[in-house]
Amino acid sequence: MIDIHTHILPGVDNGAPTMEHSMKMAAKAVKEGMTTLVAAPYHNNGSYNNYKNNILIQVGELNRQLEERDIPLTVVSGQVTRIYGDMLEGIHNNEILPINEHSSYVLIELPHDHVPHYISNLLFSLQVEGYRPILVHPERNQQIVEQPNLLYSLVRKGAFTQVAAGSLLGGNGKKAKKLSYQLIEANLVHLIALESHNPQGFTIKEAYRQLRKKYGQSMVYYLSENAAYAVEGQVLATEPPQRVKKKKILGLF
Repeated sequence: MIDIHTHILPGVDNGAPTMEHSMKMAAKAVKEGMTTLVAAPYHNNGSYNNYKNNILIQVGELNRQLEERDIPLTVVSGQVTRIYGDMLEGIHNNEILPINEHSSYVLIELPHDHVPHYISNLLFSLQVEGYRPILVHPERNQQIVEQPNLLYSLVRKGAFTQVAAGSLLGGNGKKAKKLSYQLIEANLVHLIALESHNPQGFTIKEAYRQLRKKYGQSMVYYLSENAAYAVEGQVLATEPPQRVKKKKILGLF
């Protein structure tokens, strides 16, 4: 299995504080059946800045440590960038790092409380330049919680999305859990990831188990294959996006 969003790099954000913690995360990942993790530290989020070249150096050292300790896991480079208007300039300035460096998939984080007004123009500009945006944990964005069809509009315009495994399991609250399943049912989710910061907590197996129980093995295959496609730089599998349906209460909307 592959996880496209982890905070396994030591000492760069609020993930693993030391290399020893990184090794514990790696060992836990292997135990869970992981073969590849994307190290995706935060960038430009107001607390942390992690630039492309620094991440590449740190990922190289992490893989060296894994090999030295005989931990059968590969870590590839990535970065979760908080969306900003000049993001394309950041790419041109060699600051922003796609998944696995050359895949063209960029992980983008929205602010907690709103969707920026310029997002449609930015997503269009990124795609014109050959980049494919993946919006991470949109189910935790307050405006999308209240207006989920904002995400429908963005997916129609070419964005992909990644929901947190923890949200599917209730770890990010009832609203995030409910919305996550609504988004899946509307074909608005293309990937799931642990977004792991430490060796404890949920496992991706738990999330896949719930998805299998609710939607069948085909959903597990769809999402897990997309993780591999993202790392390999291949085109993600998609289904036609649909609007999120309002749930009826006592026969009324």
